[in-house]
Amino acid sequence: MNILNKVAVLGGGSFGTVLANLAASNNNKVSLWVRDSDQALRINSEGTNTSYHPELKLSKNIQASDNLQEVMEGASIIFVATPSLIFEQIVNRISLYLDKSAIIISCTKGILDQPFRTLSDVLSNELNNRIGVLSGPNLAKEIADKKIAGTVIASSHNEVIENVKSIMSSDNFKIYSSTDVQGVELAGALKNIYAIICGMAESLKVGENALGLILTRSMAEMSRFAVAKGANPITFLGLAGMGDLVATCTSKLSRNYQLGFNIGKNMSLDNAKKEVGQVAEGLRTLTVIKNESVKHNINMPLIESLYNIIYKNSQPRDLIKDLINNPHEVDVEFTY
Repeated sequence: MNILNKVAVLGGGSFGTVLANLAASNNNKVSLWVRDSDQALRINSEGTNTSYHPELKLSKNIQASDNLQEVMEGASIIFVATPSLIFEQIVNRISLYLDKSAIIISCTKGILDQPFRTLSDVLSNELNNRIGVLSGPNLAKEIADKKIAGTVIASSHNEVIENVKSIMSSDNFKIYSSTDVQGVELAGALKNIYAIICGMAESLKVGENALGLILTRSMAEMSRFAVAKGANPITFLGLAGMGDLVATCTSKLSRNYQLGFNIGKNMSLDNAKKEVGQVAEGLRTLTVIKNESVKHNINMPLIESLYNIIYKNSQPRDLIKDLINNPHEVDVEFTY
């Protein structure tokens, strides 16, 4: 079969690996950028990423490298799946090698501060290329196991949407479209915080009714914040919002859920993070959202409670008490 596209995936972590394999399985030539040369050598020689998905046999169409320029060469579409902490640095680096016609897709669920920026803001500010955001209920382990999953590609360019669908769709991976880039991106970043909260609540055995309360109030807070930032609240009823929130807030496969569960067992933050072993983006996002909500007077009692538990010595059991005692009692705020 003929190779269809040259695809670059930046980030050889859990999600980057499964994205690379999805694209390669559709007969695209995929270059996978990883930070460690030894990891690249193992992926190429063993045909698997033993650091994250030892059970997943990778397509022979994947070539891993720690040389960013080499990975970028000739790529018509680039998926950036690095941790948010290095996202801006990587974007600055790829700008040196980027073809103006190339499409750039952010696959990282995070937000930057000082000043407040989404990751698509970084792409728009640093590059002149067409961009998109990929987000949804995408637990990487399940995708690696070829279980059914769906995601959303958001872009203002229809060609970007169609390209991503063509490259990444499979019998097990369904891709939906949206033009609300801001909404899809904020949904993906914000739900990580609430997954920490839900993991904590599950650890405390608060009960199913209380978890239903936390989930719906999480959705209310997410959409309230997003509307303040210009997003469409209806986006949060879809796959990138409710879909991702439910999957991440109820699954032990979620790193953020695991982190919250550990904190609920009265582990120290350092020990809870060590137990998880991988980056939990919700922890980084928490401080950014907390500061931004205070700055713009956005009512987010769950964010406030979690921040106080992690950084101000409040107790995990204060979470439900704070929610019940909060004077805000309107259920659904956005109606059309």
